[in-house]
Amino acid sequence: MREGYEGTGPGAITPDGCAVELYSRLSIGDEPDIIAAAVPGGAHILELGSGVGRMTHPLLERGFTVTAVDESAEMLERVRGARTICSPIEDLDLGETFDVVMLASFLVHAGDTEVRQGLLRTCARHVAEGGHVLIQREGADYHVNVPRERVDPAGFTIRLVSSEPVGDGVNSVRAEYEFQDAIWTQTFLARPLTREQFEEALGEAGLRVERYLTEDGVWVRAVSG
Repeated sequence: MREGYEGTGPGAITPDGCAVELYSRLSIGDEPDIIAAAVPGGAHILELGSGVGRMTHPLLERGFTVTAVDESAEMLERVRGARTICSPIEDLDLGETFDVVMLASFLVHAGDTEVRQGLLRTCARHVAEGGHVLIQREGADYHVNVPRERVDPAGFTIRLVSSEPVGDGVNSVRAEYEFQDAIWTQTFLARPLTREQFEEALGEAGLRVERYLTEDGVWVRAVSG
């Protein structure tokens, strides 16, 4: 387990505290539709941090080709219909480029600045000329509106229990997922980024924002240059 990260609950837990069985149960929202509307039909997508394929599978159903990357072999065992690669994202160098590179799940908010830089350099290294990088950011009130909870349409409860500063601009975040038959928790480190800080981080990796895809600024389309 990485320092500052923890996960509890049934089944395998990844180094960043994610429970494989939990992520197999979580539903997907409108993310696949946002992505499909932002990139060319039939594009080859490099999905960085695919997990069990929650987004992979809906994208495949929409006619995209997906290469799914995750550091957890247990996560990738749940992915069907896509090429899978087990690797830490920041170390990835496939020697090929893709129409679209996707960095979702708020990974750009990694607490470790060097890890974040590595993630974005991997995006820049693998996007084809004229291609796009899609990034999912935290919402503006992510660390402010705490604690909060919501009941998923599938019937389980998701709680953001706490977000506490631990120094150097990093917060320790604790989330809880309650199902009728099981409870999982995850504790992880996240670095809040203003829009200006986010765009500066992109620039360090040779990327720039082309367009904010959603009104809340959570989904972003970036390009090289």
